[in-house]
Amino acid sequence: MGFRLKVEGAEVIELGMDNIQKVIYDTDTPDDSNARSTDVGSTLKIIGKVITAVDGDKADDTLKLAQWSLVPAEKADCYRKLTLEVIAADQVVREIYFPNAFVVDYKETFGDTEGVGQFELYVKQKKDKTELATLNGGYAAD
Repeated sequence: MGFRLKVEGAEVIELGMDNIQKVIYDTDTPDDSNARSTDVGSTLKIIGKVITAVDGDKADDTLKLAQWSLVPAEKADCYRKLTLEVIAADQVVREIYFPNAFVVDYKETFGDTEGVGQFELYVKQKKDKTELATLNGGYAAD
């Protein structure tokens, strides 16, 4: 199983099979409701490796993720189009699309023995645009 992430905004951010290790999708509803709530949100947590550029390879786009996380709410570019594909056996099992994603949290951790850092990206779809988020799947991967 693998993952592909594409974030489109002022710049394009792409991470692939080598970077992403784990993805958690969550439909977020209030826990204190006794009926189906209209207060529904969608979130994604993406965990992966920071890959160092060696021998002329280009660096991964995790630096661009970190820079996106610093864009203030006053700037329109804090909201970006995000597409995540979950791929298994050359099939897209899930395609998650957030047309108005924003960064809630971003972390990078590094140690002196691991050799590679790890990142955690936590994004949400803008709540008043939740109905524009889509979940698809069950088709051949490119």
